[in-house]
Amino acid sequence: MIRKRLSAAALVAGAAALLLTGCVAGENAGAPASDTSDSAAVTEGGELNIDFATYNPLSLVIKDQGWLEDALADQDVTVNWIQSAGSNKANEALRANAIDVGSTAGSAALLARSNGSPIQVIDLYSQPEWSALVVGPDSSVTDVAELKGKKIAATKGTDPYFFLLQALEEAGLSQDDVTIENLQHADGWAALQNGSVDAWSGLDPIMAGAEESGAKLIYRNVDFNSYGFLNATETFLTEKPDLAQTVVNAYEHARAWAAENPDETAQILADVAGLDLAVATRVITERSNLDVDPIPGSAQRDVLEIIGPIFVESGDVASQEQVDEALDSIINDEFAKQADADAIG
Repeated sequence: MIRKRLSAAALVAGAAALLLTGCVAGENAGAPASDTSDSAAVTEGGELNIDFATYNPLSLVIKDQGWLEDALADQDVTVNWIQSAGSNKANEALRANAIDVGSTAGSAALLARSNGSPIQVIDLYSQPEWSALVVGPDSSVTDVAELKGKKIAATKGTDPYFFLLQALEEAGLSQDDVTIENLQHADGWAALQNGSVDAWSGLDPIMAGAEESGAKLIYRNVDFNSYGFLNATETFLTEKPDLAQTVVNAYEHARAWAAENPDETAQILADVAGLDLAVATRVITERSNLDVDPIPGSAQRDVLEIIGPIFVESGDVASQEQVDEALDSIINDEFAKQADADAIG
């Protein structure tokens, strides 16, 4: 059962477990890892399509500072920024080749890869505690067991969705014991406010703003949250490895900048997400570990191995074989290993 796997997670990884994204089954999961041997080639002209997301503060810093535009100016590469409202939306855009690089949670990336989306994780942007179960200020619900028979908003295919499934399991409930309303993160908070649902599986920074409005977090568990994955399509990695390396370099530059400028980082988040500065500061300082080793590897695989069977049990992936193939091919650590923060700025 899931509960047994979760206790193993605490021993193996110490703090993380799952996340999000929606995909269509039936394509070739387990595509071979991309070849970065031609990384010396220089891309001239064209576009870099990359996402930014309020749940990925480093993306906001890079966009705000214009580092990618500056770094790629001599190559005549146009940088196009597309906002992702959630991991599921980032995965949809990656799958449609609307973006080359996108931000998701680790669980979301694995779900997408398991269902045939040819993406790989090339960098880690954070290890956050960004999900929790939330009720309104006047709710009498105080623990997960009391959610039996209730309506709960969650974005299917995202970390909060899988957070909810784990929380229910731990409380002795299943998804059949509740009604899950599949709403995008912001819409879930709106539904909780207007009384359409009894609870919401929330995501920061929206959730932090909800707290300021009186919402209550009735269940938190950092072990049920997973790493922030920066993913790229295999086509992009094969055809434009130099641009992929520039993106990863920019992320490492942003990581160092954010560590030196936490107040400015919080202000950037506040401006983009429409949050009070105090709320944004809490997200950055209390619930976002940006000082994480950026190289994806065994720690992330250990977490994903615990999450994967949940996909099969919930019917989101057809077979464990698809999950195993995805686990064997989702990590591409070459770019993060070669990251040079000083190449930017």
